[in-house]
Amino acid sequence: MRKGFTRHPKADVPGPRVKNYITPAGLQRLKDEHRFLLTKERPAVTQVVAWVAANGDRSENADYQYGKKRLRQIDSRIRFLTKRIDAAEVVDPQAPRGAQAAARVFFGATVRYVNASGTERVVSIVGVDEVDLDRNYISWISPLARVLMKKAAGDRVVLHAPGGREQLEIVEVQYGEIPVEPWRQPPGAQAAPAQ
Repeated sequence: MRKGFTRHPKADVPGPRVKNYITPAGLQRLKDEHRFLLTKERPAVTQVVAWVAANGDRSENADYQYGKKRLRQIDSRIRFLTKRIDAAEVVDPQAPRGAQAAARVFFGATVRYVNASGTERVVSIVGVDEVDLDRNYISWISPLARVLMKKAAGDRVVLHAPGGREQLEIVEVQYGEIPVEPWRQPPGAQAAPAQ
């Protein structure tokens, strides 16, 4: 008998837990989408698939095949959202902070900085699920956020970006509400009929 069959498998050792820092509004957005998929979208698609399956031959029925594919997509998204919600560590940017912590850049900070050419920008550091480049919301794990972390107004940092090195000077650090767009039902989404 080969040794591969005689070894005892290693016990499952949980790996390091990946933190999912998120604002309260961002977490609510994830929960709203999760609730919609579980209570409206999935039951509606399941109902259609069951109706089509009851009508006969499933192998050549495009509605049945599309419905099954859509159910797999919904289930995959539900699993993803469940993991993100379970791993969420809510950090409220408006929560009171000590004087030193309020002066430095951490998750939830809105930072105003200027580059070497004098161009000023403002970014807010948010969770991975809340990134919105149109509103200048950047992820806390982005290269720019990592460079800014733990720095204070007046500090100079060097950003190593794909386009080259860029020197930045932090002008202001503040904490306040970071508005997150609430989750909205996508157009054309199916919803189970009211019973």
